[in-house]
Amino acid sequence: MSSPTRSALRSVVLLGLKLGCIAFGGPAAHIAMLRDEVVSRRAWMSDQRYLDLLGVTNLIPGPNSTEMVMHIGQERASWKGLVGAGAAFILPAASITLFLAWLYAEYGSTASGESLLRGIKPVVLAVVLQAVWNLGRTAIKDVLLAAVVLAVLALYLLGVNELVLLFGGAAIAGLTRLIADRGGTAGTHALGIALFGTADIPALFNGLPIHPLLSVSDPEVSYSGGRLFLTFLKIGGLLCGSGYVLVAFIRNDLVDRLGWITQQQLLDAVAVGQFTPGPVFTTATFVGYIVGGFSGAVLATIAIFLPAFVFVALCHPLIARLSAIAWVRPILDGINAAAIGLMAAVSILLSRDAIVDPLTGLLAVVALVLLVRYRVNSALLVLGGGLAGLLFSIWG
Repeated sequence: MSSPTRSALRSVVLLGLKLGCIAFGGPAAHIAMLRDEVVSRRAWMSDQRYLDLLGVTNLIPGPNSTEMVMHIGQERASWKGLVGAGAAFILPAASITLFLAWLYAEYGSTASGESLLRGIKPVVLAVVLQAVWNLGRTAIKDVLLAAVVLAVLALYLLGVNELVLLFGGAAIAGLTRLIADRGGTAGTHALGIALFGTADIPALFNGLPIHPLLSVSDPEVSYSGGRLFLTFLKIGGLLCGSGYVLVAFIRNDLVDRLGWITQQQLLDAVAVGQFTPGPVFTTATFVGYIVGGFSGAVLATIAIFLPAFVFVALCHPLIARLSAIAWVRPILDGINAAAIGLMAAVSILLSRDAIVDPLTGLLAVVALVLLVRYRVNSALLVLGGGLAGLLFSIWG
């Protein structure tokens, strides 16, 4: 690719900045807004090219909508466009989240702060449930993938590490499809016997012992900036599926394993991610500030987004080749199904902190109805939930 012109570089940076300031509603909404900008309004590429970029984005770890902005930047202005557009998309959300994290640390434990969060938490739970439902309808394409979802949900609640479940779902779905395509039902049974010693895979989950290496609990570990950076670097380099799966990763590492934040603080971090524009991954900025102040926020933000820049730079030239590989789709289907199972499990765990009385239960139901039936913007619902919490604290 020839050296990008200044106008091309400036245009992709301004586009990233624009979307970073106004793109509410989560990754799916971001991707739809981006398509409108680059296909419909600016005619930078065809729908088919956009779909090719989106397909490859779904195959690599990281925040999908952020990586799509990076792909567009590289398409238009080479590596400078990738870095410029990606940074411009991330910066507004990270800055807003950092400010809100400071407010939370200063005032979150006050009566008004607690009332605000009391109303926000059930709305966040509803947003996650809606994402599970909508993504699940697309991801669960057959009985095999439905079984992956249920198995991942159960095993995560039993304590199995989320990375094991994500890659396990990909391997089982990919290999089963491969064997089934070549050997029909007999091939599928043979795969089950070869991998697990039985074709009755669901029976394996009855009374399954959890190996201690798969669920590490080591609370009260002292804070370290280096460990924080490496933890979020691992999350950014391995997280596949919806951005909401981030909640499962953070809960496993920062709540259960290290004990640096509480489950309530995690839910509050997700809430902040809902009423800020841009990538959901800036939840890491909030968590980083809570555990390590300003430096922790910077370390966590850089660490979680750094792998995305690397992955996009490496895979962008290979898009045509990857699109032609037949076995890629079953593996992606398995990862997506496992991600849905993780999100469902996290929803169950988060409900314990979100639904604490009739008011919070009513808020969760109303928010879910407004999301599903009327498609109300999730950011507006989160703000409305916070206002409801404040009003009920005043009138109650």
